[in-house]
Amino acid sequence: MDFKNLVEFLKALQRNNSKEWMDANRKWYKEVRDDFVKWLDHMNLILAEIDQEYYDTPGKKGINRINNNLMFHPNKPVYKDHFGAGLDKRPFTADFYIEIGIERCILAGGFWRPDPGTLKSIRESIDYDGDLLKDILEKKSFQKAFGGLYEDAKLIKAPKGFSNSHEHIELLRNKTFAVAHEFSTNEVFMSGFEDKVVNLYKEMLPFRRYLNKAVTVI
Repeated sequence: MDFKNLVEFLKALQRNNSKEWMDANRKWYKEVRDDFVKWLDHMNLILAEIDQEYYDTPGKKGINRINNNLMFHPNKPVYKDHFGAGLDKRPFTADFYIEIGIERCILAGGFWRPDPGTLKSIRESIDYDGDLLKDILEKKSFQKAFGGLYEDAKLIKAPKGFSNSHEHIELLRNKTFAVAHEFSTNEVFMSGFEDKVVNLYKEMLPFRRYLNKAVTVI
């Protein structure tokens, strides 16, 4: 995968963020996108080998659109400043997300502001066996990789049906249950980048499996 070509394309796109420029450079875009899809296919096979529960996600299925949704965010640029994709994309389960951007890259996973039903299921799981989630989050290697849960908006008080004195009240107040590892784009150009993706995927697995068990309807 020629990540340098991908980043150069993104830089040029951000300098000329318009449909006219994209139309004139469609061949370059397709070249970069196809290369990224092939790399996702490659990672899809690698991750499937290390995780028996992995959900096959070909690159074309995993890659996100590069267009911003201007209907809901009219003030955003026409195009994003990154390529993003999800792997292990079993429907209604915790994400595993890869983002390659101009200055930073992200490996993340979990549930970003899930719907009320999913959020209720996660909180009920924490009420039942929150110590398991706490142990996962406090593991030294997990802390080193992700630093704990992604910081997002929280409830001021306990959610409905729970007490403010609940032993896991700090977890229950979260609206997002996700983790993220950010690193510089330069790291993507290094030979050990794929190993980094694999190691972070492995480190994240217990967290994502806990969430998936919480939201699985039996």
